Amino acid sequence: MTTPLTGPVPSHLPPRLTITLWDFSWYTRAEPGGPFEDLDAACAEAAALGYNTIRICAAPLLLHGALDHAGEPIAHSARELEIEGLGASTGLGRYGQRTRWYDAPGGYTIDVGARLIALFDAAERHGLVVVLASWEYQQSPAFARSPAWFEAIHAVPLHERYAVLAAAWSRLIDELTAAGHRSRIALVELHNEVDFSLLAPLEEGGAEAVTSLREEHPDLLFTASYGKPPHLAMHQLPEGLAAAQFHVYSYGVLDALQRLVDIRSEGSSDFPNAALQGFLRPDAPTPAEYGRAAEWKYRATVVTDQMIYGYDWLDADAWDTWLYDNYGAYREVMLREIESRVIAVAEWARWKQVPAVVGEGWIGYTPLHGTFEEGPVGRALAEHGIATALSHGVWGVVLCSNAAPHHPMWRDREWQLRLNAQILAA
Repeated sequence: MTTPLTGPVPSHLPPRLTITLWDFSWYTRAEPGGPFEDLDAACAEAAALGYNTIRICAAPLLLHGALDHAGEPIAHSARELEIEGLGASTGLGRYGQRTRWYDAPGGYTIDVGARLIALFDAAERHGLVVVLASWEYQQSPAFARSPAWFEAIHAVPLHERYAVLAAAWSRLIDELTAAGHRSRIALVELHNEVDFSLLAPLEEGGAEAVTSLREEHPDLLFTASYGKPPHLAMHQLPEGLAAAQFHVYSYGVLDALQRLVDIRSEGSSDFPNAALQGFLRPDAPTPAEYGRAAEWKYRATVVTDQMIYGYDWLDADAWDTWLYDNYGAYREVMLREIESRVIAVAEWARWKQVPAVVGEGWIGYTPLHGTFEEGPVGRALAEHGIATALSHGVWGVVLCSNAAPHHPMWRDREWQLRLNAQILAA
């Protein structure tokens, strides 16, 4: 059973969006042989799997907004952006090598602006639309070899960052329009997960920035996304959002394990604690032996050094086994959390008469080679979230945050084809 959409969408866009999350990886994982080396092939495969939408970091500040210490635009850096990833540990591989998103090997230079146009060209060839966002105050600059990008945007006073983002977006949209791709823009997010980024609360200038963009480009949808929207008090959200693009994660059993091993903290005196030591691979070095990435990279991202070390050196099978063994105690609450949060987002959107999108979900941040979210439990939770979204008029939905070319889940073709068909049939 489905219901009408929570709010109207532009007539030239698909009646439902089925989204694959490419984030910043479409330019940070473009190494030779990497998942995004060939953008046309990546878009072709997404379309073949039934997707009609990709969601990306378009790096608006890098391309059109940030200034260096001398007050000059850093757009010249975008033309020859050297991708490094988190860097190498002497003799022990690369930092982030067994994490999701942070496993970028780097070692190449890229023209981000030209690549953005190439991505839109490929999307047009394969019938895809694009959700534009920025991860720049959350993660993206950490993958560059130079700190110049991070330093430039970090130098912007906190209370001015939303306005600078809005101006950069307007210039980027003009560039895409000149390239003939305006109609391929499904949605523009001022920034990804404003509540988990180096930004002020959205009501402190962000909502006004969204409104100004809507007035300047009335034919496009503008919003901002939350990593954890206020599900119990959605009325607290500021006015002006033209879409409800919120993320629905239910960490549940995963959160219990992360707390047990103290893997998301930083500066813990007993790290790795006894519980985490029980999950480490036999060949794991000590944190001191492994070392750390460049200090500025941790300031440029939300992931801690403890999580990088832990995910790089834990035994993924042991990690998954603990999750399966303990999932039963959390099953009902995780199902209820996903359902209630999707409904809260949808009903807020219906109240505001705007389209609703679940751009990320469903469990949380897992090790690269962990399979709990990709396995039967994770797929069942995802299917529950998708079914709830469709039955409450949500316009766009991600199958799973891990269903993308840079994750192992991309190889599960049958499941993606089946779920995408269900979404599009709705």
